[in-house]
Amino acid sequence: MSAMENDDCHISETPPSQSLRSLSTSPQSRMSVKERFDVIRSIGEECIQEDELERLLANKPNPVCYDGFEPSGRMHIAQGVLKAINVNKLTSSGCKVKIWIADWFAQLNNKMGGDLKKIQVIGQYLIEIWKAVGMNLESGQVEFIWSSEEINSRAHEYWPLVMDIARRNKLPRIVRCCQIMGRSEQDELSAAQIFYPCMQCADIFFLKADICQLGMDQRKVNVLAREYCDDIKRKNKPIILSHHMLPGLQEGQEKMSKSDPSSSIYMEDEEADVNLKMKKAFCPPKVVEKNPCMEYIKYIVFPWFNEFTVERKPENGGDKTFKSFKDLADDYENGDLHPGDLKPALSKAINRILQPVRDHFSNDPKAKELLKRVKGYRVTR
Repeated sequence: MSAMENDDCHISETPPSQSLRSLSTSPQSRMSVKERFDVIRSIGEECIQEDELERLLANKPNPVCYDGFEPSGRMHIAQGVLKAINVNKLTSSGCKVKIWIADWFAQLNNKMGGDLKKIQVIGQYLIEIWKAVGMNLESGQVEFIWSSEEINSRAHEYWPLVMDIARRNKLPRIVRCCQIMGRSEQDELSAAQIFYPCMQCADIFFLKADICQLGMDQRKVNVLAREYCDDIKRKNKPIILSHHMLPGLQEGQEKMSKSDPSSSIYMEDEEADVNLKMKKAFCPPKVVEKNPCMEYIKYIVFPWFNEFTVERKPENGGDKTFKSFKDLADDYENGDLHPGDLKPALSKAINRILQPVRDHFSNDPKAKELLKRVKGYRVTR
């Protein structure tokens, strides 16, 4: 294992979709390299390596950023809202974003019981959500690529690369990457799941990615790609920009799970559903660390609205608008802000963000049919 791997509310009146799209309309030509670096770097909880990112931006006006998803069930806000925010930051900074729809990978990982047709329906549903929530898809800087189609069309490039990566790595090294599939090293893996990390590593080079923009749960295979560069003596390694993983709503849920309704707020949840889930969410008084409600405010509400306002009765301190997460966290830790006031404000903010998605899936016949089919599928782990 490499040393790297061991480092193991009242809201402003701007409509949510307009607020999000404003991230992507800043003229990149007017931004300095430093400004572009700051915007891109703000996405990652970890960046390997910052100096390489600075050099890349200085030498390449439109770097290629690789993101991807495994179509495997309904979309929760961590995948829906957070990805839209991150993609719009990248496109506003001049990046071309290639979003890999990993349908073959979902089949390898036995999602939807390995039924490729169902997996592809889910992929179409996910794209509809990102359109509705405000991901900037009109600039031409975002490209959705279906893995099954692209691999088949360029098989002569893809499979030799996969085989070379597989040949250069021992089985234990590959098994350590199984976290990327939502598995653990103790799970009994199928042969297909052993092959999965080699393919995902190959994707990075196949798509000619300069930056890997994925969650912290994907970092092991991204590090594997950098190690592969050392093996083949390639100088330009893919830069790893790993974003924070939002926790589930209940105590001890380190990652939001789309298969557990108590853990997740889904992108097309009704207002009453959101309010009920937030009411039951883990939110200990005076505790900011590992508090899912505080995390959603930090990583979703503030990036979206740039403020967070709590409505309170005068005897409880009256309404207060927070312009930074630090001010909010200070008040919460001091006990000046109570969970009973914070939760309704958070519910209101999330419902404002999700309303355009609800409207789209209610009013668009294609989207409505997709959602009906996806809700009828049984999610398999």
